[in-house]
Amino acid sequence: MTLQQSRRLQSLLLGTLAWAIAILIFFPIFWMVLTSFKTEIDAFATPPQFIFTPTLENYLHINERSNYFSFAWNSVVISFSATALCLLIAVPAAYSMAFYETQRTKGTLLWMLSTKMLPPVGVLMPIYLLAKSLGLLDTRVALIIIYTLINLPIVVWMVYTYFKDIPKDILEAARLDGATLWQEMVRVLLPIAKGGLASTVLLSLILCWNEAFWSLNLTSSNAAPLTALIASYSSPEGLFWAKLSAVSTLACAPILIFGWISQKQLVRGLSFGAVK
Repeated sequence: MTLQQSRRLQSLLLGTLAWAIAILIFFPIFWMVLTSFKTEIDAFATPPQFIFTPTLENYLHINERSNYFSFAWNSVVISFSATALCLLIAVPAAYSMAFYETQRTKGTLLWMLSTKMLPPVGVLMPIYLLAKSLGLLDTRVALIIIYTLINLPIVVWMVYTYFKDIPKDILEAARLDGATLWQEMVRVLLPIAKGGLASTVLLSLILCWNEAFWSLNLTSSNAAPLTALIASYSSPEGLFWAKLSAVSTLACAPILIFGWISQKQLVRGLSFGAVK
């Protein structure tokens, strides 16, 4: 076998492996969408049915039972607000740690990241009582604050990593030209790191959108996001797989579409600093 044939075979094997992994990851989503168009009888059929008569009764049931757009609006407001607040705090923090590093910077970053290991159920009671005493139960404000706090360590870490890849000479040149701290941040630093910031925003939105523990324990109806709507289809009578698949599809669709549209910025952000 020649070297060229060996490379072609290697490329073919890697391509096949990539497709196999992609299909494996995508199949649960495909099956969820497929099940959402089945009747409950077809959804429970054994062996699973790939050929069936599609129906929209599950989506019509969701529309009749609950106001989907109210839950979706809560998810949008909470996720985007928490992400914006995260960036508002994380960017200055990452800037100071990346360009004014001290001996305690690494320890501070590790301590921040270690807070993600805390099980949420361990602090549920004090946070619940605190939210109740402040009148924040079943409000968007409570979830925005909680989502900001739980995602802030990851956001700071990511922004810090992107800022560290930016040469300090660029900022020093801006200072020599008379740029203020605000101009240095807005006109120099943020435009350079916009790819990394875009990927950070997308990751934060996904984490906020998918968060279920706090939404189920701190909301009931007024501020309940889509994760609470999904949980409402688990009843003492059992799981209705077709309806659960339909409401899960409606809950996942917006963030999947947003991720697909933003994939260019995501790839740029994840590869930021890889090539100097």
